Amino acid sequence: MKVMLRNSQTDQLLAYIAKKDLEEEITEQRLDDTGNSIITLANGWELQLDTSFDSLKIPCTVEARRL
Repeated sequence: MKVMLRNSQTDQLLAYIAKKDLEEEITEQRLDDTGNSIITLANGWELQLDTSFDSLKIPCTVEARRL
């Protein structure tokens, strides 16, 4: 699924998932064994990004899958 990442007006990192019409704050980010990033949203969802979070320039759209 496509996930749009951006900063809010209060400088919080947000993730927007258009298919679910869902926008949540990113509460945690970590790397898995393969070097891909895993982010945790405020609602408890975990998403695995196809890239390292450090290499992204915010705002951006990335491909992710829900764990």
